[in-house]
Amino acid sequence: MRILVLCALLLCFTQAFAQWGDQPMTDKPSFMDRFYTGGGLGGGFSSTVDWVSLSPIVGYKLNQRVAPGISFMYRYSNYKLYNPHVSTSDYGISPFVRVSVYGPFFLHVEYEYLNYEYPTPTTANPYESIRQKYSNFLAGGGIFQPISRYAGLYATVLYNFSYQGYNTGNSPYTSPIIFRVGITAGFSTR
Repeated sequence: MRILVLCALLLCFTQAFAQWGDQPMTDKPSFMDRFYTGGGLGGGFSSTVDWVSLSPIVGYKLNQRVAPGISFMYRYSNYKLYNPHVSTSDYGISPFVRVSVYGPFFLHVEYEYLNYEYPTPTTANPYESIRQKYSNFLAGGGIFQPISRYAGLYATVLYNFSYQGYNTGNSPYTSPIIFRVGITAGFSTR
């Protein structure tokens, strides 16, 4: 199902090559023309765990190609394998840089600090959770599709160079490949 959604998004994105990246910025763009916000909202529901996440981003477009920013993340999870259920909260911060390479395509590099909480049955308390800190270096690419003059959709595929396997230390990631989709507002296409 994820592959079908990704393919559909890519088909939509390829129709906008001429709409993004080819227009130069105005000679003296205002602060608002360079500033952008946005982020993603996610969720998943299954028989073992339900989760909801929010990840706002804020950034500043330095020039036509380079756009650094910062992303914040919060995720609430409810593990149903335990009786009573165990709820956890994860949070993190990620400074990043996006560099436009051609048309709607960009490269993305980020450092992610993640404070991750997961349930772990123990003899003393079978329903407690443990909190661990993770630092990850992520890099990859993405595509940006304008949906109006100052807003657009983005999709990224990142590789986690710090990934050490899912079973080593209860990693927050089940794979070194990370997919993200979100919305930004504030990119000027003048």
